[in-house]
Amino acid sequence: MVLLEVDLKNIKDNAIDLLNHMPTHLRRYVRCLSFNRWGGVSKKPFHELNVGELTGDNPKDVYKNIDLIKSRLGVSCIVQVRQVHGIDFVHIDGSVKPSSATIYESEADGLFTTVKDIGLMIKTADCQPVVMFDPVKKVVANIHCGWRGSVKGILIKAVSEFRLVYGSNPEDIWVGIGPSLGPCCAQFKGWRELLPEWMADFQPRSDYLNFWQISRHQLVISGIPENQIHCANICTACNQDYFSYRREGDTGRLATVVSLVI
Repeated sequence: MVLLEVDLKNIKDNAIDLLNHMPTHLRRYVRCLSFNRWGGVSKKPFHELNVGELTGDNPKDVYKNIDLIKSRLGVSCIVQVRQVHGIDFVHIDGSVKPSSATIYESEADGLFTTVKDIGLMIKTADCQPVVMFDPVKKVVANIHCGWRGSVKGILIKAVSEFRLVYGSNPEDIWVGIGPSLGPCCAQFKGWRELLPEWMADFQPRSDYLNFWQISRHQLVISGIPENQIHCANICTACNQDYFSYRREGDTGRLATVVSLVI
């Protein structure tokens, strides 16, 4: 079914590749795009490329936006889960039927797959989308990492999941951290009641946290080489090309999608 109502050329420049730091010979195995808010069909305040079906947006517009992303990636389907700021994962196998957007009823905050042509989508509006790729075992993952996920160690658990389920060596894994709340805007008044004491080492100034560096730290202590971790360094609260719950409150959700290609 063709659901597109806007030309695909309108979204050619609205996404960045979070795994572009990998060597050229590895990039051919995976496709990864993190989208900004432009190039979709949603109306204000969800304009334009909102993929959050629970935001109050018109569901038809949301699924048209997801279909645009699906066409841009060239995948048979987009798979998502019900994100709940936890540390559970869903492993996607070959039983997924081609569609615009398959939503798993499972509450989870990460997806893994070894199946080609399936787009794993994480939705954010200040939280970090973290894509991970093991080119040796041919496994991709997409993780939703907010401050609660950082506290619970979701990225540490994700690396462990690679190792325990797929036999990955952490030294083989490449990681991209997408646009998200930056240290310039991540103010947490009363953070001592919310966050563990060790996070004090990642304060650029009083009551502000650098969650980009926190994620990098958790990945490195899990065994991933630092030079294989790339951060987009784009703050969603500062940059109005992105949805930001902190800046806007009533807003849409951004899409980050990763897929195995060959």
